[in-house]
Amino acid sequence: MDEALLKQALEFGQPYTARGEVASYIPELSKADGRELGICVRSVEGGEIHCGYWQRRFTIQSISKVINLAMALERFGFDAVFNKTKMEPSGASFNAMSRISDSEDIPFNPLVNSGAIAVVELLLPVGLEGMLSAVRGLCGDPEIAIDEDVFQSEWSHSARNRSLAYLLQSKGLIDGDVEEVLRLYTQLCSLSVTAESLANLGQVLANGGVQPETGRRLLKEEVIRTTLTMMLTCGMYDGSSEFAVRVGLPSKSGVGGGILSVVPGEMGIGVYGPSLDSKGNSAAGQKVLEYISRTEKLHILGRLIH
Repeated sequence: MDEALLKQALEFGQPYTARGEVASYIPELSKADGRELGICVRSVEGGEIHCGYWQRRFTIQSISKVINLAMALERFGFDAVFNKTKMEPSGASFNAMSRISDSEDIPFNPLVNSGAIAVVELLLPVGLEGMLSAVRGLCGDPEIAIDEDVFQSEWSHSARNRSLAYLLQSKGLIDGDVEEVLRLYTQLCSLSVTAESLANLGQVLANGGVQPETGRRLLKEEVIRTTLTMMLTCGMYDGSSEFAVRVGLPSKSGVGGGILSVVPGEMGIGVYGPSLDSKGNSAAGQKVLEYISRTEKLHILGRLIH
């Protein structure tokens, strides 16, 4: 893979920016330019290629759920996490109330809002500063910080997440202060990253939890296996199955326009494109990844078949 291929992929994806819209339910996100598109790729050998708006800062939003899940698994273990959430695709939107109704005891998975809020309660002892340090280390980006404008905008429009959080409390899935859990969850969604930050995170995930440049293990192998599996099956909201067929890479999207993708054993990919489809995934970003996966034959099941 080289920069020429990335340019071709961006050219292929660019028309799709006009087929989506930037997120507006969080007012501050509506200020993004939906025409922007960028990509960064980091190999496990340490090489990097990039193109377009790969240095544009945007908020991580739901991609934070990958880090939250990995950190909770690393610190508190498999059982602690999956006592709070299932491991199944929800088949519904990321903020759906119907997926944790009276007939369901726990959220479907840790990558929808209800499951992620439940997981964040485990991380309260780590705290914001501890999580911020972990995010900077995993993303190789010391400049990551809370975007206060986005946080305030998101916090003041969090009625649905607040409803989910109190529903979780009613089911015994949140024992502590609901507002404290929700505040940390929202702060972690409001962290500013770049496509390069996401590619760095993907590089660590692709390398089995080891940061290639330093040789330092950041996450256990079993944590990586579980996290990547959740990304492949649940990472693209209710578009996860179609994305798995078309692209075939463990991935996680966010309504800030980012997509994190992982080619296990090879590379991490970060994409930025804030124009979203109806499911909340970057419209053009998905097409960029589909082009690269098809051209480079990266689909993980396709590789096994061959």
